[in-house]
Amino acid sequence: MAKSAQAIYQIKIGLAGTKPPIWRRVLIDGAVPLPKFHQVIQIVMGWTDSHLHQFRVGRVYYGTPDPDSDFMEIMDERRYKLNQLLRQEKESIIYEYDFGDGWEHKITLEKILPGDPDATLPCCIKGKGACPPEDVGGIPGYYGFIDALGDPTHPEHEEYKEWVGGDFDPQAFDLDEVNALLLEYCR
Repeated sequence: MAKSAQAIYQIKIGLAGTKPPIWRRVLIDGAVPLPKFHQVIQIVMGWTDSHLHQFRVGRVYYGTPDPDSDFMEIMDERRYKLNQLLRQEKESIIYEYDFGDGWEHKITLEKILPGDPDATLPCCIKGKGACPPEDVGGIPGYYGFIDALGDPTHPEHEEYKEWVGGDFDPQAFDLDEVNALLLEYCR
């Protein structure tokens, strides 16, 4: 994990459309490059980085440009840092993951804290709810999945249970596990 003398951002990452809400609160160096911030989001939310992603600020998109696409202009995320997209407290951006399932995350800058050369960053300080499984079909698919797992008489109950590898607790969140994964990633 990195040490930071730069401003520390307290960020809230909320998965849009989930009830009860699925979210994480993270401390991170405000000057983190967007590709590294993407990896941190993947880790703290529980995604597997199996799909495309992009950041959206208003009508401006940051991600990995596709030279063969004329669909829309994508700013190269490798050229930007988080503090260039979020400059002041209470500002928000959108992080989109898996364009097929359409997972949208609202990223809010809650606080700008003074730099601390002894701080171990990034770190997750709080969170709620389990990350939905990859390829479950977005928000509607996720709630259909939860309903099927919760009802042993549901026609898809056994199929979903096998697909997810056993039981799935939608409320599960292990802060220590997330921080261990962050530590491993940031070595």
